[in-house]
Formats: sequence, C-alpha cells, structure tokens
Amino acid sequence: MRRPTPKDQLTDKEEELMRLLWEHGPMFVSRLVELYPEPRPHFNTVSTVMRRLEAKGFVAHDEIAGSFQYYPVAKMESFRSRSLGRIVKSYFKGSYYGAVSALVAEEKITADELRELLDMVEQKSNEQKNNK
Repeated sequence: MRRPTPKDQLTDKEEELMRLLWEHGPMFVSRLVELYPEPRPHFNTVSTVMRRLEAKGFVAHDEIAGSFQYYPVAKMESFRSRSLGRIVKSYFKGSYYGAVSALVAEEKITADELRELLDMVEQKSNEQKNNK
C-alpha cells in the first residue's frame, strides 16, 4: 500500500467543506459560507480552500453565470475508508481489533452495538462462503 501524501490528506477546514458538499450536493461558495458552522469563515477563505480542494482532485466546478458551483469528485465512502485505515495504522499499530478495543475501553460502543457488528461479520462471512 502506498504511503499517503499531503495531497491525499485533508485539513480540518477542507474536511468540513467536503462534508457540506457530500451532504448537500453542488454549491456556490456563498452557500457553503451560509452552511458553515459559527464562527463562519470569510468568503475569500472558503474560496481559497475550494481551489485547494480542486487542485488536490477532491472537487471540481461548473461555471454558471460567471460563478463557480463546486461539487465533490471524491466519494465519501472511499475517503472514509482511507482515513480510517490511516488512523488504525497510526494509532493502533494497524490493528482493527485494537481500535474496537479502545472504543470498548472508552465506553464509546455498547454491548448491543458490538453484537450487531458481530452479526454483520457473520453475515458477511456466510455470504463469502456461499459465493465460493
């Protein structure tokens, strides 16, 4: 697996804007500013961050009446998977078991949620066996 480069990673501001795009769809900078939580950044700041996201390949834009309407190119699912993998590698020595154990130790996950996860794992395992 190749090592992530700074181009692959998002700053906190970039990630917040990506979440807004994933949640609300294509938007102009003015609408992104409106949806941004308080304290809202300046229009020019958001515009600069959007250009940076476009240079990184996470978003693209359509020009409409002289304004840019930005839309996500990167899929949330692939970003989430890549980000989770990076966290597990960095903080849990690559162990997903260690990550889940930390959730249990910090009481961030309930026994019912763990049972549900176990059911999902067993179902996935059964599906894989049936597809062979």
